[in-house]
Amino acid sequence: MKKALITGVTGQDGSYLSEFLLEKGYDVHGTIRRSSVDFRERIAHLEGRERFHLHYADLSDSMSLVKVVSEVKPDEIYNLAAQSHVQVSFDVPEFTADVDATGVLRVLEAVRVCGLEKSCRVYQASTSELYGKVEEVPQSETTPFHPYSPYAVAKQYGFWITKEYREAYGMFCCSGILFNHESERRGETFVTRKITLAAARIAQGKQDKLYLGNLSSLRDWGYAKDYVECMWLILQHDKPEDFVIATGVQHSVREFCQLAFHYAGIELEFQGEGLEEKGIDKATGKVLVEVSEDFYRPTDVVNLWGDPSKAKKELGWNPTKTSFDELVRLMVDSDMKKVAVERAEEHIGMNLEEYLEKGVVK
Repeated sequence: MKKALITGVTGQDGSYLSEFLLEKGYDVHGTIRRSSVDFRERIAHLEGRERFHLHYADLSDSMSLVKVVSEVKPDEIYNLAAQSHVQVSFDVPEFTADVDATGVLRVLEAVRVCGLEKSCRVYQASTSELYGKVEEVPQSETTPFHPYSPYAVAKQYGFWITKEYREAYGMFCCSGILFNHESERRGETFVTRKITLAAARIAQGKQDKLYLGNLSSLRDWGYAKDYVECMWLILQHDKPEDFVIATGVQHSVREFCQLAFHYAGIELEFQGEGLEEKGIDKATGKVLVEVSEDFYRPTDVVNLWGDPSKAKKELGWNPTKTSFDELVRLMVDSDMKKVAVERAEEHIGMNLEEYLEKGVVK
């Protein structure tokens, strides 16, 4: 039985990867940070399973990483933990650097210190934000990097230190350059989830308006559940290499917004330009989407578009198993149900599970 260690197991990717590896027969170990609030909702359904284990560790604490690596002795490590919000990285640049840059070094050193450099394969979650102020469209493994945020700069160190350990110590360590990947489990502060949740709330009368930043920003959006399969394929490859993980299809924030509202039952029409652009409900004429300067970044990446040719050819991975339309529909359907439950709980004045337990409703 193979053993995998996942940092960032409580996140979107960590939860999907855990499910994927458990189905493959792995013994799955995940690292979590100590917290006084519950942040394990994405993996709650996995806790208690015989082959799913959690350990306390943190990318900012090298000793905790050495301890867990020495105990587990994993065959594969998936380093998914990070401060992963681009906008937030402008507010906490030092913390972002410590976790997203030096944290990667700590993981690699833990493997080396524990004498596992020849037996343990390491996957590093890199990012399309490395391309930043893009110098080539679409972006491939050979496109020059031009990071455009503290997050991207930190992730560039993570990418290069992974490559250095591969070349200096002969370790099987690789980076997956992940383009934007979304799902029903995406954090609510990320723009795609912010849109689908707002569409659901507006459709059900729980919110009046949605405020966004640059509607013309272009992104290559895929489904996180499909992307974790590519992470695994990278570590099953016959040699350690870096791969772009993307769909090869590009859409604007405006398109994502229009489609999300469509699946929530509202047809939007956009009028105006720049800060004056508005999304208007065709049926009522009501302004539902507005642009706010508050959501513009000091330096903004506007044109990310990945070329997944290498992953398709060498790994046999299908990047468009889930289409863009299907991705948006899945997210909206999930948020429509979430908002409906919230409304029901408000209406009955108690937790829905408690309500069902009392036998008031079947």
